[in-house]
Amino acid sequence: MVVVAVPPGAPGTAGSAGASFHAMWRELLPVGRHAGTGGYRRYAWTAADAECRDWFRDQARARGLGYEVDRNGNQWAWLGDPAAGDAVVTGSHLDSVPDGGAFDGPLGVVSSFAALDELRARGARPARPLAVVNFGDEEGARFGLACVGSRLAAGQLTPEAAHRLKDADGVTLPQAMERAGYDPGAIGPDPERLARIGAFVELHVEQGRALDLSGHRVGIASAIWPHGRWRFDFRGEANHAGTTRLEDRRDPMLTYAETVLAARKKARLAGALATFGKVAVEPNGVNAIPSLVRGWLDSRAADQETLDAVVAEIERSARRRGERDGVAVDVVRESFTPVVEFGHALRDRLAALLGDAPVLPTGAGHDAGILSGSVPTAMLFVRNPTGVSHSPAETAAEDDCLAGVTALADVLEGLACS
Repeated sequence: MVVVAVPPGAPGTAGSAGASFHAMWRELLPVGRHAGTGGYRRYAWTAADAECRDWFRDQARARGLGYEVDRNGNQWAWLGDPAAGDAVVTGSHLDSVPDGGAFDGPLGVVSSFAALDELRARGARPARPLAVVNFGDEEGARFGLACVGSRLAAGQLTPEAAHRLKDADGVTLPQAMERAGYDPGAIGPDPERLARIGAFVELHVEQGRALDLSGHRVGIASAIWPHGRWRFDFRGEANHAGTTRLEDRRDPMLTYAETVLAARKKARLAGALATFGKVAVEPNGVNAIPSLVRGWLDSRAADQETLDAVVAEIERSARRRGERDGVAVDVVRESFTPVVEFGHALRDRLAALLGDAPVLPTGAGHDAGILSGSVPTAMLFVRNPTGVSHSPAETAAEDDCLAGVTALADVLEGLACS
């Protein structure tokens, strides 16, 4: 753990939380943005990630907050004494999916600092410690596992398993951390830190259109659907595309393609979601029949029984088609998060503080869901007019973002200052 004492400084606001929000947003907006796609490539332990982490540290310094990096690389900015316990924590993440949007993650972190500025502008006096956190590697874009920082802290990912994670170039997580100046030998469960937290509230842009359809700017999460990632390996026989008769082929691409179609059908019939969004092919030649097609399935549903049934049906369809094509099929579950029902007591407290804010479920995973088994957690959603997420087209209106800041400040004041 790295602890840095920072001197008091300007709170980062120019007379209002709105001005504070805009200043931070403009500063963070270009970091990790790809000129060609307009999307973001803020992958864990890369140069773009380092720039985001420097930005977070600087925001803590500007506000005179205590700054520290925990054993798993998560960043914390403290108002008050962390050792006092029963802290109210807010925040999210700054990393992105490949060519992701500007709001997923950063909106929560920027809004958290702006909400602290709003509390100071109100003259609020916290009776409990307050903190803003940036959890590392939430999206899992580089190493294939989501929420690495929070999973490690909560003991849901062992150090041994984390050390085995590799990116597409064969770089391991420990190697990446060392290159970024962090000690991978220190990673692991952090129960003492989590025991200091009395409540964690994560603000996030909505990844859907429920708020837009209801006409509300801000909502409260009720639950996160169970979800997971499965790797499907389709093994056939490499051969020449120009000389091998169709009837002599053992082409895994055919099996993969049929499985993609089956996944869509099974999910639609069950009211669930299933997506093959990543694929790797060997030998990956234009004039070669593949020997291996590896596809990753993301599937989610409102309940565990439905999710299990959908994934089982997709696997059965893959194996049946594989037998027909002469292709072997192996399926490995790489990650899984069970349904998260946010604690009713904290959720109801937020509902009381925010009046008519609707309560709605989500199919997207978050650090708040990982931490829910260790500390009381809740989530706020800010309206997304298009529902598009994990894309450069992801957006939220300025007034809605500021409404989110105000709502988060109301929540923090209600939880920490009463």
